[in-house]
Amino acid sequence: MDFSFSESQQRWYDTTLAFAREELAVEAADRDEYGFWREGLRRCARFGIAGLPVEPEYGGRGEDLPTTVAAMEALGQGCEDSGLIFALNAELWTVTLPIARFGSEEQKRRYLPGLCDGSILGANGASEPEAGSDIFAMQTRAERRGDGWILNGRKTWITAGPISDLYLCFATTDPSRGILGISTFLIPRDAPGFRVVREIPKMGMKSVPMGELAFEDCRLPAEALLGREGRGATIFNAAMELERGAILSASLGTMRRQLERCIDRARTRKQSGRPIGQFQSVSNRLAEMAVRLEASRLMIYRFADLHARGQEASTAASMAKLFVSESFHQNSVDAVRLFGAAGYAEETGLERELRDSVGGLIYSGTNDIQRNIIAHGMRLG
Repeated sequence: MDFSFSESQQRWYDTTLAFAREELAVEAADRDEYGFWREGLRRCARFGIAGLPVEPEYGGRGEDLPTTVAAMEALGQGCEDSGLIFALNAELWTVTLPIARFGSEEQKRRYLPGLCDGSILGANGASEPEAGSDIFAMQTRAERRGDGWILNGRKTWITAGPISDLYLCFATTDPSRGILGISTFLIPRDAPGFRVVREIPKMGMKSVPMGELAFEDCRLPAEALLGREGRGATIFNAAMELERGAILSASLGTMRRQLERCIDRARTRKQSGRPIGQFQSVSNRLAEMAVRLEASRLMIYRFADLHARGQEASTAASMAKLFVSESFHQNSVDAVRLFGAAGYAEETGLERELRDSVGGLIYSGTNDIQRNIIAHGMRLG
């Protein structure tokens, strides 16, 4: 099995890396302080990455999943604003592509061009205060009222929730049917009865806000329903498979940048009269970082290949999410340790990358949940 880049994938990788270094070269520390960089999102959209796998008739570029993953890897290598990249990925995998796959023609034409050109920022609302990993225990209710719907409930831990323009949210329309009673809705920010409750301070990825949403007799028209009534679980699972398998694509690029910095440090930093890379404890650490990076790339591109060929990929997605997030976190720890006091200081940016990496152990389903999914796929009982 050959995972080398095709000509098209290599072109997107190279041009995305150049774009990120030229157009997104901002101080990530400043972004942490001043918040989400909407202009950065618009630049990514103008370049084409926000709608890379969307059909051209809806404003996208019509590329396949492996090509999109290659572009995201390059974006993570060239741009240090992880919050911007995370928001872009979360929107693509859990809002844009579900609309492209399950939306009506009117919904696609209404929302996809804006999501692709950066004029609309989308967020996914699934988690609730009492329904995190057990997402199908959600309490948000949607009731038919005349020709439309009335929603009541809360969503929390929503990436870009305080600043988004469009929300793809899940609600129970028939509690008696369990997961078959969950439906999906597209909710504009100005919907009557919708409000952002609060922004939630967090440990890392501070350049994109996280928030809590409330629906208080939120009135929606009939056409707000995405897909068929009761098909929410199908839409949720499809979105989560894409997110788990591909959202850490950019982390591959970050890991590569970390490794390059650490190798340079090992060659130029001297202790006891010789480069620290000549000490076995340092060289072994670098070797482990390199192995984790290459294994992580194989995990993600294997998932992308399976998904693109229409094969079962949910277990591969969970494996990729589990392995890559753990590897990214460990590489971030090792980078700080290799740089010593300089790595612990804010000015190198390595401590920020370490804080950012912790999120990967939690979002898109915690890594403990991913282990459960993988075990379930093994049919142990």
